[in-house]
Amino acid sequence: MKAAQKRAQAKVEYNAFLAGCPSRQLLDRISDKWVVLILCALGGDNSPGRPGAAHAEAPKAMRYSEISRLLAGVSQKMLTQTLRSLEHDGLLTRTVTPTVPVTVSYELTDLGLSLHHMTRGLRNWAQAHMAEVLANRENYDARTS
Repeated sequence: MKAAQKRAQAKVEYNAFLAGCPSRQLLDRISDKWVVLILCALGGDNSPGRPGAAHAEAPKAMRYSEISRLLAGVSQKMLTQTLRSLEHDGLLTRTVTPTVPVTVSYELTDLGLSLHHMTRGLRNWAQAHMAEVLANRENYDARTS
């Protein structure tokens, strides 16, 4: 069996409900909050006051420092690890420009852009429903205390 045939067969056989399925590792990675926020940032959905596809800007390359400033609370170590894992999975590209000092920028690949469309929805849903979730938490805590 040729490599392309093996990949095609494996694609049909992927089932995240099975313990050994490699798609579980991918789901674990892409469900991370920093991944969602990085994809939203690079996808142009980085205006906190304007969630929603209608107000999103075009996807753009961003420097490490821009991403770091935008993602309040992310450590340098976590941002670096997350960017490397996204590059490893082919979701973004890292471009080094030999300037003084060296300029490094990150940009979504087509694969990353396709995932960004879903992560934008997750982010918007979380922002739109947070008040309701907080109220539910308060009600639950009051019932169980």
